[in-house]
Amino acid sequence: MKHSKPEALPPPPPVIPSNFAPAKFDQSNRRPMARSELGTKGQRISLLTNHFNVKLSRTNDHFYQYNVAFFNEDGNPVESKGIGRRLLDMVHKTYESEMGGKEVAFDGEKTLFTVGALPGTKLEFIVVLENASSNRTIRGETKRSRRLPQSKPYKVTLSYATKIPIQAIVNALKGQDSEQFNDAMRVFDVLLRQHAAKQGCLLVRQCYFKNDPRNFIDIGGGVMGCKGFHSSFHATQSGFSLNIDVSTTMIVKPGKVVDFLLENQNVCCIKEIDWLKARRTLKNLRIKTFPSNLHYKIIGLSEKTCREQTFSLKKNNHRDEAIDITVYQYFVEYHHKHLEYSADYPCLVVGKLKSPTYIPLELCELISLQCYTKPLSNSQRASLVKSRQKPQDQMRALMGELKQSNYDADPLINATGITISNTFTKLEGRVLDPPKLKLGSGRYLVPSGGRWSFNNKTFVEPTRITHWAIVNFSSCCDMNTLRRDLPRCSQAKGLDLDPPSAVIHENSQFRCSPAHVRVDKMFEAIRQKLSSPPTFILCILPERKNSDIYGPWKRKCLVDLGIVTQCIAPIKIDHQYVTNMLMKINAKMGGINSLLSMEFANAIPLVSRTPTIIFGMDVSHGSPGRADVPSIAAVVSSRKWPQISRYRASFRAQAARLEMIDGLFEPVLEEKDEGMIRELLDDFYLSTPKLKPKNIIIFRDGVSESQFNQVLNIELNQIIEACKFLDEQWDPKFLVIVAQKRHHTKFFQANSEANVPPGTIVDNKVCHPKNNDFYLCAQNGKIGTTRPTHYHVLLDQIKFSADELQELVHSLSYVYQRSTTAISAVAPIRYAHLAAGQVAQFVKFDDMSDTASSHSGGDAGGFTQLPKLHHKVSSSMFFC
Repeated sequence: MKHSKPEALPPPPPVIPSNFAPAKFDQSNRRPMARSELGTKGQRISLLTNHFNVKLSRTNDHFYQYNVAFFNEDGNPVESKGIGRRLLDMVHKTYESEMGGKEVAFDGEKTLFTVGALPGTKLEFIVVLENASSNRTIRGETKRSRRLPQSKPYKVTLSYATKIPIQAIVNALKGQDSEQFNDAMRVFDVLLRQHAAKQGCLLVRQCYFKNDPRNFIDIGGGVMGCKGFHSSFHATQSGFSLNIDVSTTMIVKPGKVVDFLLENQNVCCIKEIDWLKARRTLKNLRIKTFPSNLHYKIIGLSEKTCREQTFSLKKNNHRDEAIDITVYQYFVEYHHKHLEYSADYPCLVVGKLKSPTYIPLELCELISLQCYTKPLSNSQRASLVKSRQKPQDQMRALMGELKQSNYDADPLINATGITISNTFTKLEGRVLDPPKLKLGSGRYLVPSGGRWSFNNKTFVEPTRITHWAIVNFSSCCDMNTLRRDLPRCSQAKGLDLDPPSAVIHENSQFRCSPAHVRVDKMFEAIRQKLSSPPTFILCILPERKNSDIYGPWKRKCLVDLGIVTQCIAPIKIDHQYVTNMLMKINAKMGGINSLLSMEFANAIPLVSRTPTIIFGMDVSHGSPGRADVPSIAAVVSSRKWPQISRYRASFRAQAARLEMIDGLFEPVLEEKDEGMIRELLDDFYLSTPKLKPKNIIIFRDGVSESQFNQVLNIELNQIIEACKFLDEQWDPKFLVIVAQKRHHTKFFQANSEANVPPGTIVDNKVCHPKNNDFYLCAQNGKIGTTRPTHYHVLLDQIKFSADELQELVHSLSYVYQRSTTAISAVAPIRYAHLAAGQVAQFVKFDDMSDTASSHSGGDAGGFTQLPKLHHKVSSSMFFC
């Protein structure tokens, strides 16, 4: 169906008109729905799970919460982080009787918990901490600066805040709502964190990592994977449980700073190090100096070299007299250090900005267990994948950790009266049958083991591609094989692919130019070769995924010119590679590779007979610590109902790290809504044709259980507002499901060492005692141990039965057009993730001038605006 070109939208007014009143909607306080029934379909399977039953014996007791404050002897608050646990340990040791013999749990910040009350509501203690580190910089005769070990007094105050009944957990296990349930669960998790902290572990939320080289995996680039464990308590259908799982975090490789930089930047000698990049990489990392073994935090690099950087050194016995001396001269002459290579390179800067301390590079080592938060390269990710444990190995590791943790010997855990089982929880799952798929030429197939193949098969709806081009930024791509296999494979899949109108290689003189210049020069070459813009461009990149050309290229094609493009960076070109590439191209150009047979036959319960739109929603955030990079919210929607395999996307920028999507409904005039939902509803209406959906199914990714109410009462309200704004009388029914992949529940076959089979579903025992949730392993876990997706059904006004809903979710894992395997989460969520990630490249690589056409996604002044896609590609699956 051809659509007319949309009219250009006027710029939004600075404020909403004062006489404008948005459509009214139900603002009731929605809560996640309760489970009405369990599913029954599928073959039964005996399973074990990494939950260990916990018995509560002191349910009538209370946790008492106290606010903690630490003060120096001058009365000022203690600023040093990490000293709190040492101070409280000293308080407990020195004043055990004054604290009534109570064991305490400290959250590492400002809160302390006990079982039962302390003797008073406000307590003060004075403790002396031996070998406390002073942050003062001492300048003297023999050393420019150092930290002097010393004994130091501190004041610790405890103030009663509230009490939390352990009974709140018992009530939750019975399915009763309890306002203090989350507070009680927090205390139990603090117990686990404190137990790990006492062992000297690195704590990352509820995960802990021991400083044991046997747990380190070198993945290259100066980065190591550190194996550890996750532990948390849960309220489940079968009672209170302890969930233990393996976990891996990335840490900086300990050792000499220079060795780390050489590996991190993949260079051979110190002369090749990019010091601007090094400054960003090293900032806030901790080092120790040798041979003094003092610890510092890096705040930067010196602007001058060690041989040139000077500081003021006070003379002996002359407080007011000082001389200027270089760092190199100071360490060589005063400390008799032989510096082999530091003289001509920057120094590490530690201490405070107002009074910095300079240390030569070769005298510094990075200490162990420091988190590495930057994105990993492809080779690093591949190294991590190889280290994944098979199911039986993981089970042995979990049992070993449970035994080694020895929770029963912890005094405070004992004081709570809990007893932890030492065996995995047994439960029964079901294996759902895979959905039948419709391919081309009237063929059908049933996937086996979560997989299928297009060998000797055609796409169900192949497209015709004319007037297209190949551009090559790579100097090592096997173009002959690509040009030979591409038409051959296209014909086998049913694609009508004309020979390329042009094959353009990058002029080698531009290969050292900035990425945006290389892209502009390539399009100059395209315009010289072709009389009109191509409909499709196959772009060969010099590097896989992390190429700096990718962002500018995508923006140029999708925003400025409206050209569908596929980027590749092949290492080896074979039949399978070309087939995978053609699957993406066919979907982007409007074709469909495969359909669900029940989708083709209009036989999906409650979906095929009633106009239904499916939304997938996700938010992509910048790297940790980058507050200047906006988050990208993306929503994809199904189109051309009754199909559920075609999608388009809408996206907005919003405040950094904001998880709730705030661009769903954006009224700018009395009859104008520029939000994402309106854009997608209009597309559904035009592609259906001219039907408004009566059912709206929402799949939301990336939110925690604490944010469920916000999804129901903020995001859903925006969607309802967008519907009412379009038609006051329109009252669609909603199904809202949250998908969680970052959880720690795993399933193991009781009678096999293999991973659970694809289609394994669990809605009992370890699921919520009241709410409607289930775990689904749709994918085939070939490597490591399969992680299920945890689906939470927050609202169902459409009234699916448990079996209908679970089979719909399972089927949506088979409509992902990029793959011939079932994927771990439903396709709409994966598409939203891809769309947000691809658009994020616009922010990463393009400064987006004020004149760019843009849509706001929140406070227009708070972050960079995003450009609109060109109308020729806006309804395409550009993200596929």
